[in-house]
Amino acid sequence: MPDSESPAETVEIRFTPEFKRNLRALAKKYRHIRASIEPVLQLLEQGETPGDQVPNIGYTIYKVRIKNPDAKRGKSGGYRMIYYIQLDTRIILITIYSKSEQSDVRINQIRQIIQEFEERQ
Repeated sequence: MPDSESPAETVEIRFTPEFKRNLRALAKKYRHIRASIEPVLQLLEQGETPGDQVPNIGYTIYKVRIKNPDAKRGKSGGYRMIYYIQLDTRIILITIYSKSEQSDVRINQIRQIIQEFEERQ
């Protein structure tokens, strides 16, 4: 009997230049960063939305906490990855930073990154 459920549509993940730049810089200091973010990327591809939604920004933005095994401080001293749900099937990774090096990202900075990314599309 054929499977009545259609296969789940995979989500396309795109990266802003800001995200790529930050990931490269963090990778020089933290060897395992790519392995640390991989489970989150897999969840996003499956259509899940890990993390907490950021309010009052005008976009569907989430911030997810990721453990940094290189820092040995748990999630509180780990990474923060901010992503934007542009469409049901497209997610834009805005930025990533180490909480031990940077306290937060300003809302207007997130908006600016999104606007610059969308202008290039």
